[in-house]
Amino acid sequence: MSAVDPSAIKKAQQDLDARVAEIIEWHFNPKTGCPFWLNWAKTAGFEPRKEVKTFANLISKFEHFKDESLRDEQPEVWVPAEFKGKPFNIFETGGTTGMPKQRIGWNDYKVDYEEFSGKLSDAHFPTGGSWMMVGPTGPRRLRLAIEHLANFRGSSCYFVDLDPRFVKKVITKKQFTVARDYMDHVVDQAITILKNRKVTALFTTPKLLEAIAERFDIFKAGVRGVFCGGTTMAPQYTRYIVEEVLENKVGFYPTYGNTLMGLAASVPLTPEDKYSISYYAPQPRAVLRVVNPDQTTEVVPYDTWGRVELTTLTKEFFMPRFLERDEAIRRQPRAQYAWDGVAEVRPFGAMQKTIVEGVY
Repeated sequence: MSAVDPSAIKKAQQDLDARVAEIIEWHFNPKTGCPFWLNWAKTAGFEPRKEVKTFANLISKFEHFKDESLRDEQPEVWVPAEFKGKPFNIFETGGTTGMPKQRIGWNDYKVDYEEFSGKLSDAHFPTGGSWMMVGPTGPRRLRLAIEHLANFRGSSCYFVDLDPRFVKKVITKKQFTVARDYMDHVVDQAITILKNRKVTALFTTPKLLEAIAERFDIFKAGVRGVFCGGTTMAPQYTRYIVEEVLENKVGFYPTYGNTLMGLAASVPLTPEDKYSISYYAPQPRAVLRVVNPDQTTEVVPYDTWGRVELTTLTKEFFMPRFLERDEAIRRQPRAQYAWDGVAEVRPFGAMQKTIVEGVY
């Protein structure tokens, strides 16, 4: 693995501190901020614009963000003054039961995915080739993001929808036959497109990729790159996908992302990785830390498991220190990324309890 120059790490930290100062000033200034954070500041007990100038200040001053606010509050409270009057996209997460959490936005998803585009090989994702997404569309950020990414790279995109809320619900009820039938229904649609249209790139989840490849030779059909996200990928499963499912013929690009963060890209696997996937956030727009679950102001040592904490820092959306429902191994900075990474991401507490992931 390539070491990162200490000066690059220092520069990344300086860039992050500058970003924090800029975003705090933006969201807590009455001229530019949103009602939620301006109202929050009135009872915060400190003055964010004066006291939060660095990322370390943010960690020491802010408690963990409560994402219930994204469910309980009306979307308009998140509109920064600068965006007032501009229609916004509404993206949802969760919602298998009850009201989903919602994040609004305008251009963040485009910026996130245009930046990610630079990490894709033209050999695996050729300009002008058609893509296909097999995954959650509907109210999710992912649907617009994937299409924008394809368009940004000179391609169009086909879609096969998946409803993860339905899948989780039937699995929770132990209706496994229904879940399997639904998965077959989704895979059938994907294969129909692959048989009748020229598709060069595919976005889907690991489990759906496996199911499609069991019934259809995607390489022979013309697919050269797979952009994959969703369910847990332990090293042994990653090796299975790369060697058995894709037969080392198709480019494999695992990602870790969600509506609240955006997209963390993985570094290309090397023999030393032993199929352990490491992801790096799009810092300084978002920051991932791996923290001690019992003392969340502290990060765990490198190569140690901990809980994932996310801070999002854009002019459209500020979210400090949100504790994800994931755990991961903390990884050192690595060539191309002068900040910490997260590896082998899985649901928090996965070793102590049964987690329902469905097909996504």
